[in-house]
Amino acid sequence: MNIKWLGHSCFKLTSEKGTVIVTDPFNESVGYPMPNVKADIVTSSHSHFDHNYFKAVKGNFDIVDTVGEHNIKGINIKGVNTFHDDEHGAKRGKNIVFVFDIDGIRVCHMGDLGHVLTEKQVEEIGSVDVLLIPVGGYYTIDAKQAVEVMNQLKPKITIPMHYKTEFINFPIDTVDNFLDMTGGKKILSTEMGITKKDLESEPKVIALNYQYSV
Repeated sequence: MNIKWLGHSCFKLTSEKGTVIVTDPFNESVGYPMPNVKADIVTSSHSHFDHNYFKAVKGNFDIVDTVGEHNIKGINIKGVNTFHDDEHGAKRGKNIVFVFDIDGIRVCHMGDLGHVLTEKQVEEIGSVDVLLIPVGGYYTIDAKQAVEVMNQLKPKITIPMHYKTEFINFPIDTVDNFLDMTGGKKILSTEMGITKKDLESEPKVIALNYQYSV
């Protein structure tokens, strides 16, 4: 499978068969250029403008924005109920964590998770191979909490998201603290291919580069 970062919490996940999933599409007010992407499936972790702008995506796609089990175009997707804050949603409402089974690899997109997971949520999420996790704080968990969630889920590959870059003015932190805490590294590429063999190596943290593609 291939994972491409389109900015913020938006990723393009492509299976070996060519099925495309886009997560949490955003509108132009976020600051990143609008992604030019076509999808078969689009997921939204919650109904905020920077996570549910479906007009940004092309194609005749299915929308998944609810908890529970879904099977679309041969892709198993599980939505797990969490919160956008550490007060059970009192500040910012609910958030859905999505787990995708793509080519036998379990990818977990945390959306705008606002708290460390409960034991029940860890159990519902299950095993995780690739973790896409917010690290910028303020609206979501920060770097320290993200490390705690990593320790709860024990992924083989962790890719940070929802952090400050030159494109956005949100009052959130950059990725640097998270990389310092985890020994992670930035790579120049905006995307990476992942096979089951890649999961046999030691756990690693990789921050993808952002590049606008037309």
